[in-house]
Amino acid sequence: MAAARRDGPGPAAAKAGAAPRKRRWRPVLLSSVVGSVQEGRGFAFRRKQKIERQYRKLLKKRRQVHSQQDDQFADTYPEHLKHLYLAEEEKLKKRRRTPEDSVSSEEKLNKAAESVGTQEKFKNKTSNQKAKEEYEKIKAEHARKKEEAEKRKQQREEAQRLYKKKKMEAFKILSKKTKKGQPNLNLQVEFLLQKIQQNT
Repeated sequence: MAAARRDGPGPAAAKAGAAPRKRRWRPVLLSSVVGSVQEGRGFAFRRKQKIERQYRKLLKKRRQVHSQQDDQFADTYPEHLKHLYLAEEEKLKKRRRTPEDSVSSEEKLNKAAESVGTQEKFKNKTSNQKAKEEYEKIKAEHARKKEEAEKRKQQREEAQRLYKKKKMEAFKILSKKTKKGQPNLNLQVEFLLQKIQQNT
C-alpha cells in the first residue's frame, strides 16, 4: 500500500503499470508566496524594513538614555556639590547653540584673537611645548636652589673664618708667657675686660 501511494494517486494506476503522474506547474501559486517581487515585497525590501525598524528602536532607546542622564544631573547629585554640577550644566547649555549664535561667537573670537594674539598662542599649546615649559621651569628652579646653596655655603665659610681668626687672637693673648715661663696674667685680665666691654 505504501509503495502504491508513493508511486501515484490511487491503486488503479499501480495495477495498470502506468508511469506515475507528475504535478503540473501552476504560476498562480507564486503570487500567494510572502515576499514575492510581483507583490512589491521582495526579500531585499523586507530586509530594508527590518533594518529601519531596528534603527528606529535604537533611536528610541538613545532618547530614553539621554532623558535619564538629564534627570540624573538635575536631581541625584549631593547638596554640597550642587553648585558645581549646575555650573557644568550651564557650560554645556552654552556650548549647544544654534548656528546663528555660533557664527556670532566666531566673529567675537576672531576679534579677541586679533587683540590678544600672543595670549592665544600660549593657551593653545601642544603637549611637546608644555613638556618643554615644564622642563624649563624645573631647570630654573634647580639653578635658583643651587645659587642659594652656594650663597649659604659662602656665608658659612666666612663666619667660620672670622670665628677661627678671633679664636687664634684669643689663644695668642692667653697663651703668652713671661720670661720665666709663667702665664701673663696682665694680658689675660685685659682680654677679659675687653670681652666684657664688648658684650655690654
